[in-house]
Amino acid sequence: MLTHISIQNYTIVEALEMEFSEGMTVITGETGAGKSIMLDALSLCLGDRADPKAVRHGEERAEITAAFDVAGNSAARDWLAGRDLLQGDECLLRRVVTAEGRSRAYINGSASTVQDCAELGGLLIDIHSQHAHQSLLRKGVQRQLLDAFANHRELARSVEHSASDWLRQQRELELLTGARDEQTARAQLLAYQVEELDALALKDGELTELEAELKQLANAEDILRSAHQALEMCEEYESGTRRALHLMEDDTHNSRAATSARELLDSAAIQLQEARSEIQHHIDAVEVNPERLQEVEQRLEAIYDIARKHRVQPEQLAELHASLAEEATSLAGGSARIEELEQSLAVLAKAYEADAGKLSAQRAKAARKLEKDAGRILATLAMEHCRFEIALPQRESRAPHPQGREEVELLISTNPGSAAQPLAKIASGGELSRISLAVQVVTASKSALPCMVFDEVDVGIGGAVAEVVGRLLRQLAADTQVLCVTHLPQVASQGHQHLQVTKVSNRKSAHTTLSQLDGDARTEEVARMLGGVKMTEQTLAHAREMLAQAEEAQPAV
Repeated sequence: MLTHISIQNYTIVEALEMEFSEGMTVITGETGAGKSIMLDALSLCLGDRADPKAVRHGEERAEITAAFDVAGNSAARDWLAGRDLLQGDECLLRRVVTAEGRSRAYINGSASTVQDCAELGGLLIDIHSQHAHQSLLRKGVQRQLLDAFANHRELARSVEHSASDWLRQQRELELLTGARDEQTARAQLLAYQVEELDALALKDGELTELEAELKQLANAEDILRSAHQALEMCEEYESGTRRALHLMEDDTHNSRAATSARELLDSAAIQLQEARSEIQHHIDAVEVNPERLQEVEQRLEAIYDIARKHRVQPEQLAELHASLAEEATSLAGGSARIEELEQSLAVLAKAYEADAGKLSAQRAKAARKLEKDAGRILATLAMEHCRFEIALPQRESRAPHPQGREEVELLISTNPGSAAQPLAKIASGGELSRISLAVQVVTASKSALPCMVFDEVDVGIGGAVAEVVGRLLRQLAADTQVLCVTHLPQVASQGHQHLQVTKVSNRKSAHTTLSQLDGDARTEEVARMLGGVKMTEQTLAHAREMLAQAEEAQPAV
Protein backbone atom coordinates (compact mmCIF):
# COMPACT_ATOMS: atom_id res chain seq x y z
CA MET A 1 0.00 0.00 0.00
CA LEU A 2 0.98 3.65 -0.46
CA THR A 3 2.32 5.01 2.83
CA HIS A 4 3.90 8.36 2.01
CA ILE A 5 4.35 10.86 -0.81
CA SER A 6 6.71 13.83 -1.00
CA ILE A 7 6.36 16.46 -3.73
CA GLN A 8 8.87 19.27 -4.25
CA ASN A 9 8.49 22.13 -6.78
CA TYR A 10 5.94 20.35 -8.94
CA THR A 11 3.53 22.67 -10.84
CA ILE A 12 2.11 24.94 -8.11
CA VAL A 13 3.27 22.74 -5.21
CA GLU A 14 6.31 24.13 -3.42
CA ALA A 15 6.63 21.40 -0.81
CA LEU A 16 4.12 18.76 0.19
CA GLU A 17 4.45 15.76 2.51
CA MET A 18 1.58 13.37 3.20
CA GLU A 19 1.17 10.10 5.08
CA PHE A 20 -1.49 7.61 4.01
CA SER A 21 -3.24 4.91 5.98
CA GLU A 22 -5.25 1.82 5.15
CA GLY A 23 -8.87 2.02 4.07
CA MET A 24 -10.43 4.77 1.99
CA THR A 25 -8.77 8.18 1.66
CA VAL A 26 -10.79 10.98 0.04
CA ILE A 27 -9.22 14.11 -1.45
CA THR A 28 -11.40 17.20 -1.84
CA GLY A 29 -11.02 20.90 -2.53
CA GLU A 30 -12.29 23.82 -4.56
CA THR A 31 -12.31 23.54 -8.34
CA GLY A 32 -8.87 24.54 -9.62
CA ALA A 33 -7.19 24.00 -6.26
CA GLY A 34 -5.11 21.17 -7.70
CA LYS A 35 -6.79 18.02 -6.41
CA SER A 36 -5.31 15.93 -9.19
CA ILE A 37 -1.77 17.26 -8.80
CA MET A 38 -0.91 14.62 -6.22
CA LEU A 39 -2.17 11.86 -8.53
CA ASP A 40 -0.27 13.34 -11.48
CA ALA A 41 2.89 13.43 -9.38
CA LEU A 42 2.28 9.84 -8.28
CA SER A 43 1.83 8.80 -11.91
CA LEU A 44 5.17 10.42 -12.71
CA CYS A 45 6.84 8.19 -10.10
CA LEU A 46 5.13 5.22 -11.75
CA GLY A 47 6.71 5.89 -15.13
CA ASP A 48 4.55 8.53 -16.83
CA ARG A 49 6.22 10.80 -19.37
CA ALA A 50 7.99 13.77 -17.79
CA ASP A 51 7.10 17.32 -18.84
CA PRO A 52 9.67 20.01 -17.97
CA LYS A 53 6.82 22.54 -17.89
CA ALA A 54 5.60 20.81 -14.72
CA VAL A 55 8.64 22.13 -12.80
CA ARG A 56 7.52 24.99 -10.56
CA HIS A 57 8.28 28.38 -12.11
CA GLY A 58 11.68 29.69 -11.10
CA GLU A 59 12.93 26.34 -9.79
CA GLU A 60 15.64 24.12 -11.29
CA ARG A 61 13.94 20.79 -10.78
CA ALA A 62 10.92 18.95 -9.42
CA GLU A 63 11.26 15.88 -7.22
CA ILE A 64 8.60 13.34 -6.25
CA THR A 65 9.09 10.39 -3.91
CA ALA A 66 6.46 7.72 -3.19
CA ALA A 67 6.85 5.10 -0.45
CA PHE A 68 5.04 1.76 -0.52
CA ASP A 69 4.72 -0.99 2.06
CA VAL A 70 5.40 -4.25 0.18
CA ALA A 71 5.34 -6.59 3.17
CA GLY A 72 2.29 -8.45 1.83
CA ASN A 73 2.92 -7.90 -1.88
CA SER A 74 4.71 -11.06 -3.02
CA ALA A 75 4.69 -10.08 -6.70
CA ALA A 76 6.42 -6.74 -6.03
CA ARG A 77 8.89 -8.36 -3.61
CA ASP A 78 9.80 -11.02 -6.19
CA TRP A 79 10.26 -8.32 -8.84
CA LEU A 80 12.55 -6.31 -6.55
CA ALA A 81 14.48 -9.36 -5.36
CA GLY A 82 15.04 -10.49 -8.95
CA ARG A 83 16.84 -7.20 -9.62
CA ASP A 84 18.65 -7.07 -6.26
CA LEU A 85 16.57 -4.04 -5.23
CA LEU A 86 14.64 -5.49 -2.29
CA GLN A 87 15.31 -3.55 0.92
CA GLY A 88 13.04 -4.80 3.67
CA ASP A 89 9.30 -4.09 3.61
CA GLU A 90 9.50 -0.57 2.14
CA CYS A 91 9.88 0.38 -1.51
CA LEU A 92 10.78 3.93 -2.55
CA LEU A 93 10.10 5.23 -6.05
CA ARG A 94 11.72 8.59 -6.83
CA ARG A 95 11.54 10.76 -9.94
CA VAL A 96 13.51 13.93 -10.66
CA VAL A 97 12.63 16.24 -13.58
CA THR A 98 14.74 19.28 -14.44
CA ALA A 99 13.57 22.49 -16.05
CA GLU A 100 15.85 21.66 -19.02
CA GLY A 101 13.86 18.50 -19.68
CA ARG A 102 16.14 15.83 -18.19
CA SER A 103 14.54 13.09 -16.14
CA ARG A 104 15.94 10.51 -13.73
CA ALA A 105 14.20 7.64 -11.97
CA TYR A 106 15.24 5.68 -8.88
CA ILE A 107 14.00 2.52 -7.17
CA ASN A 108 15.16 2.12 -3.58
CA GLY A 109 17.98 4.59 -4.24
CA SER A 110 19.29 2.81 -7.36
CA ALA A 111 19.11 4.52 -10.74
CA SER A 112 16.46 2.77 -12.87
CA THR A 113 14.70 3.15 -16.19
CA VAL A 114 11.25 4.66 -16.57
CA GLN A 115 10.16 1.31 -18.01
CA ASP A 116 11.22 -0.46 -14.82
CA CYS A 117 9.28 2.07 -12.72
CA ALA A 118 6.20 1.48 -14.85
CA GLU A 119 6.57 -2.31 -14.60
CA LEU A 120 6.98 -2.20 -10.83
CA GLY A 121 4.20 0.39 -10.51
CA GLY A 122 1.84 -2.04 -12.19
CA LEU A 123 2.40 -4.38 -9.23
CA LEU A 124 1.87 -1.66 -6.62
CA ILE A 125 -1.06 0.53 -7.63
CA ASP A 126 -3.79 0.98 -10.23
CA ILE A 127 -4.90 4.50 -11.14
CA HIS A 128 -8.39 4.89 -12.60
CA SER A 129 -9.26 8.15 -14.31
CA GLN A 130 -11.59 9.25 -17.08
CA HIS A 131 -8.87 9.05 -19.71
CA ALA A 132 -9.06 6.57 -22.54
CA HIS A 133 -5.69 5.06 -21.68
CA GLN A 134 -6.73 3.73 -18.29
CA SER A 135 -5.98 0.12 -17.64
CA LEU A 136 -9.52 -1.27 -18.02
CA LEU A 137 -9.48 -0.41 -21.73
CA ARG A 138 -6.53 -2.73 -22.38
CA LYS A 139 -7.42 -6.27 -23.40
CA GLY A 140 -4.50 -7.62 -21.42
CA VAL A 141 -5.85 -6.09 -18.23
CA GLN A 142 -9.36 -7.34 -19.01
CA ARG A 143 -8.03 -10.87 -19.39
CA GLN A 144 -6.04 -10.60 -16.16
CA LEU A 145 -9.12 -9.34 -14.28
CA LEU A 146 -11.20 -12.29 -15.44
CA ASP A 147 -8.43 -14.78 -14.65
CA ALA A 148 -7.96 -13.25 -11.19
CA PHE A 149 -11.72 -13.38 -10.57
CA ALA A 150 -11.80 -17.03 -11.65
CA ASN A 151 -8.83 -17.73 -9.37
CA HIS A 152 -6.98 -19.79 -11.97
CA ARG A 153 -3.73 -17.81 -12.27
CA GLU A 154 -1.65 -21.00 -11.93
CA LEU A 155 -3.57 -22.67 -14.74
CA ALA A 156 -3.16 -19.56 -16.91
CA ARG A 157 0.59 -19.55 -16.22
CA SER A 158 0.81 -23.25 -17.12
CA VAL A 159 -0.91 -22.52 -20.46
CA GLU A 160 1.45 -19.60 -21.06
CA HIS A 161 4.56 -21.66 -20.35
CA SER A 162 3.59 -24.66 -22.50
CA ALA A 163 2.50 -22.40 -25.40
CA SER A 164 5.67 -20.30 -25.22
CA ASP A 165 7.84 -23.43 -25.23
CA TRP A 166 5.84 -24.82 -28.17
CA LEU A 167 6.20 -21.60 -30.19
CA ARG A 168 9.94 -21.39 -29.52
CA GLN A 169 10.57 -24.99 -30.55
CA GLN A 170 8.25 -24.67 -33.55
CA ARG A 171 10.29 -21.72 -34.85
CA GLU A 172 13.49 -23.74 -34.44
CA LEU A 173 11.94 -26.68 -36.28
CA GLU A 174 10.78 -24.44 -39.14
CA LEU A 175 14.28 -23.04 -39.50
CA LEU A 176 15.79 -26.52 -39.60
CA THR A 177 13.30 -28.09 -42.00
CA GLY A 178 12.97 -25.00 -44.20
CA ALA A 179 16.70 -25.02 -44.88
CA ARG A 180 17.02 -28.81 -45.19
CA ASP A 181 17.86 -28.82 -48.95
CA GLU A 182 20.36 -26.03 -48.52
CA GLN A 183 21.84 -27.82 -45.52
CA THR A 184 22.20 -31.06 -47.49
CA ALA A 185 24.11 -29.28 -50.25
CA ARG A 186 26.18 -27.45 -47.70
CA ALA A 187 26.95 -30.68 -45.84
CA GLN A 188 28.19 -32.32 -49.07
CA LEU A 189 30.43 -29.36 -49.85
CA LEU A 190 31.77 -29.34 -46.30
CA ALA A 191 32.51 -33.07 -46.44
CA TYR A 192 34.59 -32.56 -49.62
CA GLN A 193 36.42 -29.54 -48.21
CA VAL A 194 37.19 -31.20 -44.88
CA GLU A 195 38.38 -34.35 -46.67
CA GLU A 196 40.69 -32.25 -48.85
CA LEU A 197 42.13 -30.47 -45.83
CA ASP A 198 42.47 -33.78 -44.00
CA ALA A 199 44.50 -35.09 -46.93
CA LEU A 200 46.70 -31.99 -46.89
CA ALA A 201 47.41 -32.72 -43.20
CA LEU A 202 49.07 -29.39 -42.56
CA LYS A 203 50.93 -29.47 -39.23
CA ASP A 204 51.35 -26.63 -36.78
CA GLY A 205 54.38 -24.53 -37.78
CA GLU A 206 54.98 -26.58 -40.94
CA LEU A 207 54.39 -23.67 -43.32
CA THR A 208 57.03 -21.50 -41.64
CA GLU A 209 59.54 -24.36 -41.60
CA LEU A 210 58.94 -25.18 -45.29
CA GLU A 211 59.35 -21.57 -46.38
CA ALA A 212 62.63 -21.30 -44.45
CA GLU A 213 63.89 -24.60 -45.91
CA LEU A 214 62.93 -23.53 -49.44
CA LYS A 215 64.91 -20.33 -49.06
CA GLN A 216 67.99 -22.29 -47.96
CA LEU A 217 67.75 -25.00 -50.63
CA ALA A 218 67.16 -22.50 -53.44
CA ASN A 219 70.25 -20.49 -52.45
CA ALA A 220 72.50 -23.37 -51.30
CA GLU A 221 75.38 -22.69 -53.75
CA ASP A 222 75.46 -18.97 -52.98
CA ILE A 223 75.30 -19.71 -49.28
CA LEU A 224 78.22 -22.15 -49.47
CA ARG A 225 80.33 -19.80 -51.61
CA SER A 226 79.92 -16.82 -49.34
CA ALA A 227 80.36 -18.98 -46.23
CA HIS A 228 83.68 -20.36 -47.51
CA GLN A 229 84.87 -16.83 -48.26
CA ALA A 230 83.93 -15.77 -44.76
CA LEU A 231 85.77 -18.81 -43.36
CA GLU A 232 88.97 -17.89 -45.27
CA MET A 233 88.78 -14.30 -44.08
CA CYS A 234 88.36 -15.43 -40.48
CA GLU A 235 91.45 -17.65 -40.84
CA GLU A 236 93.49 -14.74 -42.24
CA TYR A 237 92.29 -12.36 -39.52
CA GLU A 238 92.99 -14.92 -36.81
CA SER A 239 96.52 -15.50 -38.10
CA GLY A 240 97.17 -11.76 -38.26
CA THR A 241 95.70 -11.24 -34.79
CA ARG A 242 97.95 -13.91 -33.28
CA ARG A 243 101.05 -12.41 -34.97
CA ALA A 244 100.12 -9.02 -33.53
CA LEU A 245 99.68 -10.58 -30.13
CA HIS A 246 103.15 -12.22 -30.40
CA LEU A 247 104.73 -8.85 -31.24
CA MET A 248 103.06 -7.20 -28.20
CA GLU A 249 104.28 -9.86 -25.78
CA ASP A 250 107.84 -8.43 -25.70
CA ASP A 251 108.89 -7.17 -22.23
CA THR A 252 109.38 -3.71 -23.61
CA HIS A 253 105.58 -3.34 -24.01
CA ASN A 254 104.84 -2.95 -20.30
CA SER A 255 102.40 0.00 -20.20
CA ARG A 256 98.79 -0.23 -19.14
CA ALA A 257 97.63 0.39 -22.72
CA ALA A 258 99.86 -2.42 -24.00
CA THR A 259 98.43 -4.80 -21.43
CA SER A 260 94.91 -3.84 -22.48
CA ALA A 261 95.79 -4.30 -26.15
CA ARG A 262 97.16 -7.81 -25.48
CA GLU A 263 93.91 -8.74 -23.70
CA LEU A 264 91.81 -7.46 -26.58
CA LEU A 265 93.96 -9.23 -29.20
CA ASP A 266 93.75 -12.48 -27.26
CA SER A 267 89.95 -12.15 -26.99
CA ALA A 268 89.67 -11.30 -30.70
CA ALA A 269 91.72 -14.34 -31.67
CA ILE A 270 89.51 -16.58 -29.54
CA GLN A 271 86.31 -15.08 -31.00
CA LEU A 272 87.63 -15.47 -34.58
CA GLN A 273 88.43 -19.08 -33.81
CA GLU A 274 84.88 -19.63 -32.48
CA ALA A 275 83.41 -17.83 -35.49
CA ARG A 276 85.37 -20.14 -37.83
CA SER A 277 83.91 -23.11 -35.97
CA GLU A 278 80.31 -21.82 -36.25
CA ILE A 279 80.76 -21.00 -39.96
CA GLN A 280 82.02 -24.52 -40.52
CA HIS A 281 78.94 -25.93 -38.76
CA HIS A 282 76.82 -23.73 -41.01
CA ILE A 283 78.60 -25.01 -44.11
CA ASP A 284 78.16 -28.60 -42.97
CA ALA A 285 74.37 -28.04 -42.55
CA VAL A 286 73.91 -26.63 -46.04
CA GLU A 287 73.24 -29.21 -48.72
CA VAL A 288 72.84 -28.82 -52.43
CA ASN A 289 69.87 -31.20 -52.88
CA PRO A 290 67.76 -30.65 -56.03
CA GLU A 291 65.43 -33.54 -55.16
CA ARG A 292 64.56 -32.13 -51.73
CA LEU A 293 64.16 -28.66 -53.26
CA GLN A 294 61.58 -30.08 -55.67
CA GLU A 295 59.72 -31.82 -52.82
CA VAL A 296 59.51 -28.63 -50.77
CA GLU A 297 58.37 -26.59 -53.75
CA GLN A 298 55.60 -29.11 -54.51
CA ARG A 299 54.44 -29.20 -50.87
CA LEU A 300 54.26 -25.41 -50.65
CA GLU A 301 52.48 -25.21 -53.99
CA ALA A 302 49.77 -27.61 -52.69
CA ILE A 303 49.31 -25.47 -49.56
CA TYR A 304 49.13 -22.23 -51.56
CA ASP A 305 46.64 -23.73 -54.04
CA ILE A 306 44.17 -24.76 -51.32
CA ALA A 307 44.56 -21.38 -49.59
CA ARG A 308 43.70 -19.59 -52.87
CA LYS A 309 40.72 -21.88 -53.37
CA HIS A 310 39.29 -20.90 -49.99
CA ARG A 311 40.39 -17.28 -50.37
CA VAL A 312 42.37 -17.19 -47.16
CA GLN A 313 46.02 -16.66 -46.31
CA PRO A 314 48.04 -19.91 -46.12
CA GLU A 315 48.65 -19.38 -42.39
CA GLN A 316 44.83 -19.34 -41.87
CA LEU A 317 44.29 -22.85 -43.24
CA ALA A 318 44.51 -24.60 -39.87
CA GLU A 319 41.83 -22.31 -38.39
CA LEU A 320 39.65 -22.80 -41.47
CA HIS A 321 40.05 -26.57 -41.23
CA ALA A 322 38.80 -26.59 -37.62
CA SER A 323 35.88 -24.27 -38.43
CA LEU A 324 34.67 -26.32 -41.41
CA ALA A 325 34.95 -29.56 -39.44
CA GLU A 326 32.88 -28.09 -36.61
CA GLU A 327 30.18 -26.88 -39.02
CA ALA A 328 30.07 -30.27 -40.73
CA THR A 329 29.59 -31.97 -37.36
CA SER A 330 26.81 -29.53 -36.47
CA LEU A 331 24.94 -30.16 -39.73
CA ALA A 332 25.31 -33.88 -39.30
CA GLY A 333 23.31 -33.58 -36.05
CA GLY A 334 20.50 -31.59 -37.71
CA SER A 335 18.36 -34.60 -38.55
CA ALA A 336 18.57 -35.89 -35.00
CA ARG A 337 17.54 -32.45 -33.69
CA ILE A 338 14.54 -32.34 -36.05
CA GLU A 339 13.31 -35.69 -34.76
CA GLU A 340 13.85 -34.56 -31.17
CA LEU A 341 11.87 -31.34 -31.77
CA GLU A 342 8.97 -33.17 -33.41
CA GLN A 343 8.62 -35.46 -30.39
CA SER A 344 8.88 -32.55 -27.93
CA LEU A 345 6.28 -30.50 -29.84
CA ALA A 346 3.80 -33.34 -29.69
CA VAL A 347 4.19 -33.57 -25.89
CA LEU A 348 3.86 -29.79 -25.46
CA ALA A 349 0.79 -29.60 -27.73
CA LYS A 350 -0.93 -32.32 -25.73
CA ALA A 351 -0.21 -30.55 -22.44
CA TYR A 352 -1.38 -27.25 -23.89
CA GLU A 353 -4.66 -28.67 -25.20
CA ALA A 354 -5.47 -30.19 -21.81
CA ASP A 355 -4.73 -27.00 -19.85
CA ALA A 356 -6.22 -24.64 -22.45
CA GLY A 357 -9.44 -26.62 -22.48
CA LYS A 358 -9.75 -26.33 -18.68
CA LEU A 359 -8.92 -22.63 -18.87
CA SER A 360 -11.59 -21.98 -21.51
CA ALA A 361 -14.26 -23.72 -19.43
CA GLN A 362 -13.32 -21.84 -16.27
CA ARG A 363 -13.21 -18.50 -18.10
CA ALA A 364 -16.68 -19.04 -19.55
CA LYS A 365 -18.10 -19.88 -16.13
CA ALA A 366 -16.35 -16.95 -14.42
CA ALA A 367 -17.39 -14.53 -17.19
CA ARG A 368 -21.10 -15.25 -16.64
CA LYS A 369 -20.76 -14.71 -12.89
CA LEU A 370 -18.74 -11.51 -13.32
CA GLU A 371 -21.33 -10.19 -15.79
CA LYS A 372 -24.09 -10.85 -13.28
CA ASP A 373 -22.31 -9.38 -10.24
CA ALA A 374 -21.03 -6.29 -12.07
CA GLY A 375 -24.41 -5.73 -13.74
CA ARG A 376 -26.11 -5.78 -10.34
CA ILE A 377 -23.76 -3.04 -9.10
CA LEU A 378 -24.15 -0.97 -12.29
CA ALA A 379 -27.91 -0.94 -11.75
CA THR A 380 -27.35 0.91 -8.48
CA LEU A 381 -25.14 3.47 -10.25
CA ALA A 382 -27.83 4.96 -12.51
CA MET A 383 -26.92 2.51 -15.26
CA GLU A 384 -29.89 0.17 -14.94
CA HIS A 385 -30.26 0.00 -18.73
CA CYS A 386 -26.63 -0.86 -19.19
CA ARG A 387 -25.85 -4.39 -20.39
CA PHE A 388 -22.39 -5.57 -19.41
CA GLU A 389 -20.97 -8.56 -21.26
CA ILE A 390 -17.69 -10.44 -21.47
CA ALA A 391 -16.94 -11.79 -24.95
CA LEU A 392 -14.67 -14.82 -25.37
CA PRO A 393 -14.06 -15.04 -29.13
CA GLN A 394 -11.95 -17.95 -30.31
CA ARG A 395 -8.62 -17.11 -31.89
CA GLU A 396 -8.35 -17.62 -35.64
CA SER A 397 -5.29 -19.83 -35.33
CA ARG A 398 -5.54 -23.15 -33.50
CA ALA A 399 -1.81 -23.07 -32.74
CA PRO A 400 -0.96 -22.85 -29.04
CA HIS A 401 -1.17 -19.27 -27.78
CA PRO A 402 0.33 -18.05 -24.47
CA GLN A 403 -3.03 -16.49 -23.45
CA GLY A 404 -5.15 -19.51 -24.32
CA ARG A 405 -7.61 -20.39 -27.07
CA GLU A 406 -9.79 -17.31 -26.72
CA GLU A 407 -9.44 -13.57 -26.34
CA VAL A 408 -11.16 -11.72 -23.48
CA GLU A 409 -12.96 -8.45 -24.17
CA LEU A 410 -15.33 -6.42 -22.02
CA LEU A 411 -18.38 -5.13 -23.92
CA ILE A 412 -21.07 -2.64 -22.95
CA SER A 413 -24.44 -1.55 -24.24
CA THR A 414 -25.73 1.66 -22.66
CA ASN A 415 -29.05 1.80 -24.51
CA PRO A 416 -31.79 -0.88 -24.54
CA GLY A 417 -31.82 -2.87 -27.78
CA SER A 418 -28.38 -1.74 -28.95
CA ALA A 419 -25.59 -4.23 -29.53
CA ALA A 420 -22.83 -4.45 -26.97
CA GLN A 421 -19.54 -2.95 -28.13
CA PRO A 422 -16.00 -2.64 -26.72
CA LEU A 423 -15.66 -0.20 -23.83
CA ALA A 424 -13.31 2.15 -25.68
CA LYS A 425 -15.83 2.69 -28.48
CA ILE A 426 -19.01 3.39 -26.55
CA ALA A 427 -18.50 4.30 -22.89
CA SER A 428 -18.21 7.95 -21.88
CA GLY A 429 -15.74 9.07 -19.22
CA GLY A 430 -18.26 8.93 -16.39
CA GLU A 431 -19.72 5.63 -17.56
CA LEU A 432 -16.28 4.11 -17.92
CA SER A 433 -15.36 5.15 -14.38
CA ARG A 434 -18.49 3.57 -12.94
CA ILE A 435 -18.02 0.40 -14.99
CA SER A 436 -14.46 0.22 -13.75
CA LEU A 437 -15.65 0.75 -10.19
CA ALA A 438 -18.24 -2.02 -10.49
CA VAL A 439 -15.70 -4.48 -11.93
CA GLN A 440 -13.07 -3.57 -9.35
CA VAL A 441 -15.49 -4.00 -6.44
CA VAL A 442 -16.46 -7.47 -7.68
CA THR A 443 -12.87 -8.57 -8.26
CA ALA A 444 -11.21 -6.70 -5.37
CA SER A 445 -11.18 -9.65 -2.99
CA LYS A 446 -9.09 -11.60 -5.50
CA SER A 447 -6.94 -8.73 -6.80
CA ALA A 448 -3.22 -8.73 -6.10
CA LEU A 449 -2.95 -4.93 -6.24
CA PRO A 450 -2.78 -3.37 -2.75
CA CYS A 451 -3.79 0.17 -3.79
CA MET A 452 -6.38 1.64 -6.17
CA VAL A 453 -6.81 5.29 -7.08
CA PHE A 454 -10.03 6.76 -8.49
CA ASP A 455 -9.90 10.25 -9.96
CA GLU A 456 -13.44 11.75 -9.91
CA VAL A 457 -15.29 8.51 -10.59
CA ASP A 458 -18.45 10.33 -9.54
CA VAL A 459 -18.56 12.78 -12.45
CA GLY A 460 -22.09 13.16 -13.84
CA ILE A 461 -23.90 11.59 -10.90
CA GLY A 462 -25.45 12.86 -7.71
CA GLY A 463 -28.04 12.23 -5.04
CA ALA A 464 -28.69 8.62 -4.08
CA VAL A 465 -26.35 7.29 -6.79
CA ALA A 466 -23.50 9.35 -5.37
CA GLU A 467 -24.11 7.80 -1.97
CA VAL A 468 -23.99 4.34 -3.53
CA VAL A 469 -20.64 5.18 -5.18
CA GLY A 470 -19.27 6.29 -1.84
CA ARG A 471 -20.45 3.13 -0.12
CA LEU A 472 -19.00 0.99 -2.92
CA LEU A 473 -15.63 2.66 -2.55
CA ARG A 474 -15.76 2.14 1.19
CA GLN A 475 -16.66 -1.50 0.59
CA LEU A 476 -13.73 -1.82 -1.81
CA ALA A 477 -11.44 -0.35 0.86
CA ALA A 478 -12.13 -3.37 3.05
CA ASP A 479 -9.91 -5.41 0.70
CA THR A 480 -7.48 -2.84 -0.67
CA GLN A 481 -6.31 0.70 -0.03
CA VAL A 482 -8.47 3.24 -1.91
CA LEU A 483 -7.58 6.84 -2.80
CA CYS A 484 -10.41 8.88 -4.28
CA VAL A 485 -10.49 12.44 -5.67
CA THR A 486 -14.11 13.60 -5.42
CA HIS A 487 -16.34 16.68 -5.53
CA LEU A 488 -19.37 14.96 -4.00
CA PRO A 489 -20.08 15.13 -0.24
CA GLN A 490 -21.83 11.75 -0.37
CA VAL A 491 -18.52 10.18 -1.43
CA ALA A 492 -16.29 12.34 0.75
CA SER A 493 -18.24 11.43 3.89
CA GLN A 494 -17.49 7.73 3.37
CA GLY A 495 -13.72 8.10 3.68
CA HIS A 496 -11.67 6.79 6.57
CA GLN A 497 -9.15 9.56 5.94
CA HIS A 498 -9.98 13.01 4.52
CA LEU A 499 -7.41 15.25 2.80
CA GLN A 500 -8.20 18.81 1.68
CA VAL A 501 -6.36 20.57 -1.16
CA THR A 502 -6.14 24.35 -0.88
CA LYS A 503 -4.62 26.84 -3.31
CA VAL A 504 -3.14 30.01 -1.83
CA SER A 505 -2.43 32.90 -4.22
CA ASN A 506 -0.94 36.35 -4.09
CA ARG A 507 0.19 38.81 -6.71
CA LYS A 508 3.51 37.03 -7.25
CA SER A 509 2.75 33.34 -7.03
CA ALA A 510 0.33 30.56 -6.15
CA HIS A 511 0.94 27.35 -4.27
CA THR A 512 -1.05 24.32 -3.18
CA THR A 513 -1.21 22.84 0.29
CA LEU A 514 -2.62 19.53 1.49
CA SER A 515 -3.95 19.03 4.98
CA GLN A 516 -5.68 16.21 6.83
CA LEU A 517 -9.14 17.01 8.17
CA ASP A 518 -10.65 15.68 11.36
CA GLY A 519 -13.52 16.68 13.62
CA ASP A 520 -15.05 20.11 12.96
CA ALA A 521 -12.69 20.83 10.06
CA ARG A 522 -13.95 17.79 8.19
CA THR A 523 -17.57 18.63 8.99
CA GLU A 524 -17.07 22.12 7.59
CA GLU A 525 -15.50 20.76 4.36
CA VAL A 526 -18.41 18.35 3.79
CA ALA A 527 -20.80 21.22 4.54
CA ARG A 528 -19.00 23.39 2.00
CA MET A 529 -19.44 20.64 -0.60
CA LEU A 530 -23.14 20.45 0.31
CA GLY A 531 -24.02 24.13 0.45
CA GLY A 532 -21.44 26.09 -1.50
CA VAL A 533 -19.90 29.35 -0.25
CA LYS A 534 -22.56 30.20 2.33
CA MET A 535 -22.44 27.75 5.20
CA THR A 536 -25.56 27.47 7.36
CA GLU A 537 -26.38 25.54 10.47
CA GLN A 538 -28.58 23.31 8.34
CA THR A 539 -25.68 22.35 6.02
CA LEU A 540 -23.43 21.73 9.02
CA ALA A 541 -26.08 19.54 10.61
CA HIS A 542 -26.50 17.65 7.34
CA ALA A 543 -22.74 17.17 7.09
CA ARG A 544 -22.55 15.82 10.65
CA GLU A 545 -25.39 13.46 9.89
CA MET A 546 -23.71 12.13 6.72
CA LEU A 547 -20.42 11.52 8.54
CA ALA A 548 -22.19 9.79 11.40
CA GLN A 549 -24.18 7.55 9.05
CA ALA A 550 -20.98 6.61 7.18
CA GLU A 551 -19.39 5.48 10.44
CA GLU A 552 -22.47 3.55 11.59
CA ALA A 553 -23.66 1.96 8.36
CA GLN A 554 -22.15 -1.21 7.01
CA PRO A 555 -21.10 -0.78 3.39
CA ALA A 556 -23.51 -2.73 1.25
CA VAL A 557 -24.55 -3.05 -2.36
